Amino acid sequence: MKGRIIFLCLLALSCGTRGNKAPQAPAVRDFPMAEVPSMITEPSERAVWLSQHFWDRFTEPGRRYACDSLTVNGVPMESLESQVGLFASLLQQIPLPEGEKAMGIAFRRLEAFQEAQPGGNVFSQTSALLSRYFFDPNSPVRSEDLYLPFVTLLAASPLVPEDLKPGYAWDAKTCAMNRTGTPAADFTFVDTAGRRRTLYSLKAEWTLLIFGNPDCHACTELQEQMDASPVIPALIAEGRLQVVDIYIDEDIDLWKSRRDSYPAAWLNGYDPTFSIRGDRLYAVRALPSLYLLDAHKTILLKDALPDQVLGYLTLASDSL
Repeated sequence: MKGRIIFLCLLALSCGTRGNKAPQAPAVRDFPMAEVPSMITEPSERAVWLSQHFWDRFTEPGRRYACDSLTVNGVPMESLESQVGLFASLLQQIPLPEGEKAMGIAFRRLEAFQEAQPGGNVFSQTSALLSRYFFDPNSPVRSEDLYLPFVTLLAASPLVPEDLKPGYAWDAKTCAMNRTGTPAADFTFVDTAGRRRTLYSLKAEWTLLIFGNPDCHACTELQEQMDASPVIPALIAEGRLQVVDIYIDEDIDLWKSRRDSYPAAWLNGYDPTFSIRGDRLYAVRALPSLYLLDAHKTILLKDALPDQVLGYLTLASDSL
């Protein structure tokens, strides 16, 4: 992942001009926002339209703007990064299929602009930011579901060197595993009593699946946050929610020595085959990793943030 981001950033520094034409004077500008047509009045429809036209004015052909390490097609890097964050937040507010479509549109516009103006840095720098915001495991707006159409096109793009394409193809394979709206992969785990159980044997309206480690500070913080929330303990007590925390590393003795540190109402276990850590069933890129499943083990939230889980369960439980 890091090497591929470096490639995109290096590509961004290869700005130049065609032929023997003298370069135009650098021109800095604000990010040119798309304007939603006034006849579209429904907020959800306006959001979808904006998602699909977000990059139109930024990538329209015409005047050449400044191209350097601090400026992308005339827009300061800090401003462009803010717009990428806005775009990511926007996509998470619309239906997933519409968000996936918007990511594909964004890629094709960036690629077409680079092909039309090969001396620019729009494709490289914007792609690097989109990759970081949507795929970095530490990003607060990460979404493998939304990144999938983008990285799939990235892996096949003629603008990407051949030796980097397998890496992007692997990222696409990772994003395609256990997608939102699909059945979660079943697996066997050993619980604190030494019994072998399966994910699909758990019966509850919702299952919160956590991949963690007792030595992980963020995992401990998650336990405290979930245990202190009003919704999680209440749903567990009502039998509507099952929280299962699975240790996926190889030091089983460590897990056994710390298994009493988990909340008593949670179901805890370890993966005896290490198939999860080996990326054969789930791609766990950072700990903790949270999946929210429904009663049929369909994935409702994938690699979600704790606040997303709490928000979803609060709304869902209040509506019933």
